[in-house]
Order: sequence, then structure tokens, then C-alpha cells
Amino acid sequence: MSTYFSAEVQAGFDAARKKALKQRHRLRVEADGMSVRVVRFLDDGFTLDAETAPRLRGLVNLYDGSKHISQCLVVATDEEDGEMHYEFKRATAVADQAPVDYYQSEPTPAGLLGRPN
Repeated sequence: MSTYFSAEVQAGFDAARKKALKQRHRLRVEADGMSVRVVRFLDDGFTLDAETAPRLRGLVNLYDGSKHISQCLVVATDEEDGEMHYEFKRATAVADQAPVDYYQSEPTPAGLLGRPN
């Protein structure tokens, strides 16, 4: 039995693999008014499809669906297997509250209920 495939069959396998990777993630990157779907998310960065990926460098926003996850500084590093790899220089998680600039000793209650008369 042969483990080699013809060029057409291999191209079909590669196209199916790319399609499956794109559909699995809801992550997307927005920069300069463009929105591009993330193929793979890694510890030190992410990858985009090399055919449609812009040459990103600088500040980008990372979203999971409509939820803003983080603001990142990225640089394009290399292209491998049809994927463009971008590394994080900085990735800051988005918070829903501003950080406090003072020490809170104990959490204070939002309000007290009085006794019924």
C-alpha cells in the first residue's frame, strides 16, 4: 500500500484542513478597519491564513465573537504551511472596570436593609 497521494488529492486534503481550522474558531483580529478570522491561537501569538492575511504590525484588537478579549501589539514573524504567524510583543486583557488607585481593606456592602416597623 502506498502512502503517497497525487497532487490533486493532497491539495484537496489541504483545502479541507484549512476550512476546518477556520470554522473551529470564533476568534478574529481587527486592525485598520479590517477584520480577519484567526486560524490558530497560540501561547505566544496567533496565525492567519496566508492568502488573505494582511502584513500586520503594531496595535490590533482580538475578539471572540463580539466580545473584546485583548488589545495586542503584534509583529509578523514567518509563513509556514499556508499560515502567517504573528507574535505578541504585548497582550493586555480588556477589563470591564477601571483599576482602583487606592487600597481597599475590606469589601463594603452596597447598602443596608433596615428593620421593618
